[in-house]
Amino acid sequence: MTHESIHHSAHEHDDHDHHEETFFSKYVFSQDHKMISKQFLVTAVVMGVIAMMMSVFFRLQLGWPGEKFMILEFFLGEKWAKDGILAPDMYLALVTIHGTIMVFFVLTGGLSGTFSNLLIPLQIGARDMASGFLNMLSYWFFFISSIVMISSLFIETGPASGGWTVYPPLSALPQAMPGSGLGMTLWLASMSLFIVSSLLGGLNYIVTIVNLRTKGMSMTKLPLTIWAFLVTAILGVLSFPVLFSAALLLIFDRSFGTSFYLSDIYIAGQALENTGGSPILYEHLFWFLGHPEVYIVLLPALGLTSEIISTNSRKPIFGYRAMIGSLLAIGFLSFIVWGHHMFVTGMSPFLGSIFVFTTLLIAIPSAVKVFNYITTLWKGNIVFTPAMLFSIGLVSSFISGGLTGLILADSALDINVHDTYFVVAHFHIVMGLSAIFGMFAGVYHWFPKMFGKMLNKKLGFAHFWLTFVSAYGVFFPMHFLGLAGVPRRYYTNSAFPMFDQLIGINELVSVFAIIGAIAQGIFLYNFFYSMFRGQRAPQNPWRSNTLEWTTPVEHIHGNWPGAIPVVHRWPYDYSKPDAVEDFIPQNVPLKEGETEGH
Repeated sequence: MTHESIHHSAHEHDDHDHHEETFFSKYVFSQDHKMISKQFLVTAVVMGVIAMMMSVFFRLQLGWPGEKFMILEFFLGEKWAKDGILAPDMYLALVTIHGTIMVFFVLTGGLSGTFSNLLIPLQIGARDMASGFLNMLSYWFFFISSIVMISSLFIETGPASGGWTVYPPLSALPQAMPGSGLGMTLWLASMSLFIVSSLLGGLNYIVTIVNLRTKGMSMTKLPLTIWAFLVTAILGVLSFPVLFSAALLLIFDRSFGTSFYLSDIYIAGQALENTGGSPILYEHLFWFLGHPEVYIVLLPALGLTSEIISTNSRKPIFGYRAMIGSLLAIGFLSFIVWGHHMFVTGMSPFLGSIFVFTTLLIAIPSAVKVFNYITTLWKGNIVFTPAMLFSIGLVSSFISGGLTGLILADSALDINVHDTYFVVAHFHIVMGLSAIFGMFAGVYHWFPKMFGKMLNKKLGFAHFWLTFVSAYGVFFPMHFLGLAGVPRRYYTNSAFPMFDQLIGINELVSVFAIIGAIAQGIFLYNFFYSMFRGQRAPQNPWRSNTLEWTTPVEHIHGNWPGAIPVVHRWPYDYSKPDAVEDFIPQNVPLKEGETEGH
């Protein structure tokens, strides 16, 4: 964008300031990226609470199988939890919907939708997204898809119950089990709406970053958050259409008698007419999205962490260009590793060895990121805010979860623990915990920018430590369950005498799950109380360099009251020798003879 066009935009913005905003145009059908980011965040928080309650419900069954918990009947009703005992069909449904909500509605839509919307225009120096209208549509498709998914909980046959991957034939045959009927149809409808939302949002993010950067904001002066959002958006735009095609073929199989995924199926001793299809085709299509999805969830969290660690270490990020390179490498490699989810499908050993190689390769850029985080922390003047603690927690979970990933990447080792709790532990730590820690870090760090108020720091510390300890208390013991061969998704393991000695571990896991859920109550109280009654935030509470902290605390249309700031330096000029303060915002011109920090 040229200098003249920036002023032109400023002029247009001044014109818009005179428009009267109604309640609906400001809070409901807003086209302002800052309000849309809040809408994504609040929706994700609500969805996260629902998903967390589901996990507590099925952990009660797994920890104390057959015991009566009247809270289950209170929330789920007599049909699904008579006398406080969870029904097997509802157990499978809860596992399915918990996974679906957490992966797509909290960690994908919630994380990326919230922070991409908030930070992209503010950090690149733009008035708004390239298209405010498409941005609004993106949120409303997300919201409607959330409603459709939640509504499936209230139908007579229950929600989808084939696992969050909805593999056929369970998902393709409406008569297969109760959750394969209308619940599965609603799951597919919801996901189709969600994909539309993701594509609208992703295209908007890419166009905005490429076209609307302010003067001086070259690609090598972009904060790492923006690089992470850009790569994430590209991954989403390239991979979500494949999931859409997989869902479309599934709808055809369910409703129009086709056999893309079905062949030689017997139900109650009767052969169905479907021939020629293969459920393996679905697995290929699903995991072509599924593995990039891991990084669609992770990369925004890593981007937020880069910013927070550098700011609170009061040091430049170590290896800025290497961090960008690792983001691009992870993005590329994520498209050629999907086969490692399918080592036990009868895949040719030669093809499997190729997927082993490509999967292990992705450890290299991941290790670069971890190394650079630790090196940035090394000898830093660290400020321990709740955001910083959650960021360090992310680095911890990224390391511990990544190490178990090496085992699952190797086909010879993977087949021993396939579909056991070892896999559950791995992906929850490396993907779930890392992303949720990154999301919490982002909320604590940018809450002042979103709501003009400060979160309570002491409650934040309590929230972090209880969450961190309970998270490892839940997922670390699961590795041992998996190594002992305990399969995932089973309603109860009490029917297998060889697992009797492990019941204590399941109880321990369930206790930590309940503690973790209580800890989120502290966060929810802090979040909503501070939103209305918190201490007023100063303009730049963390003494940060990026452009979003140059805007007024009160939100205004167009972000800046006058001209858009011009960028002169990279975003990580912390503790620079001979500087007056230990931070220098990006819009401060270089002094005579001063060199750039990278």
